Amino acid sequence: MNSIPSYALYGEADSDREQDWLHWETIQSRSRLHDYRIAPHRHEQFLQILHLTGGSARLTVDGAAFALRPSSVVVVPALTVHGYVFSQDVEGIVVTLMERDVRDAGLGDLGAVVLRETAALSGALDRLIAEADRPGPGHGVAMRALIALLVVAIQRAGLDGAQAGAGSSERSVVHAQSFRWLVDSRFRQTRRIADYAAEIGISPTHLNRVSREVLGASALAVIERRVALEARRMLLFSTLSIKQIGAELGYEDPAYFARFMKRVLGTAPGAYRKRVLG
Repeated sequence: MNSIPSYALYGEADSDREQDWLHWETIQSRSRLHDYRIAPHRHEQFLQILHLTGGSARLTVDGAAFALRPSSVVVVPALTVHGYVFSQDVEGIVVTLMERDVRDAGLGDLGAVVLRETAALSGALDRLIAEADRPGPGHGVAMRALIALLVVAIQRAGLDGAQAGAGSSERSVVHAQSFRWLVDSRFRQTRRIADYAAEIGISPTHLNRVSREVLGASALAVIERRVALEARRMLLFSTLSIKQIGAELGYEDPAYFARFMKRVLGTAPGAYRKRVLG
């Protein structure tokens, strides 16, 4: 984990400077500075939304690969490892938001997902950017409301399913997307592969095969990544103790949870929190 660079914006080290509500830029403006290759990295405190309107791209997120075409929308939560390779004719925008502002909307967490553009989703992005660029009276209230509307639009677009990775059958993609949505909603309650397979209506062996084919990792690895992501978020965005975080995530044995987090983080959870937050 320590080998993955962490940025505020790609190529710019994290800093303690005050952030506005959001930052946005064209995909072209930053990607051309890096020869259209954005190496795998993560953002400690930021959620990003990429809206591809022209050209093409290849996305890697937590080891899974996706081919992006115009009308793709990518949601990447804080602490999620992701990278891109863009075509030189790429068009679109990247919007960067504070993770805490999205969580404060009170509509649940957003997982990493590739969506198809909807009118509601593109409209929500446009309105949010317009308000950020031209603030007026009641700006804070407007931004909170528009962020909430954007989250709703993302969640509704997600009901239509994710795009397929290269070479994946449509049925496999549907199963994999169902698995990711179930993990997002139930990872606190169960880490048993059999429970998720039963919900989807396939065998645990089939679920493992689908997970490796579409998501690039075993079903257990997908579940553990989601647990680890939430644990990192709680370490950074809450004042709960390590023991309390473990209990929230379903670990009755604090020592076992601490060992799990050390394996994931490469360091003890308390040391990770101190290093990032100072």
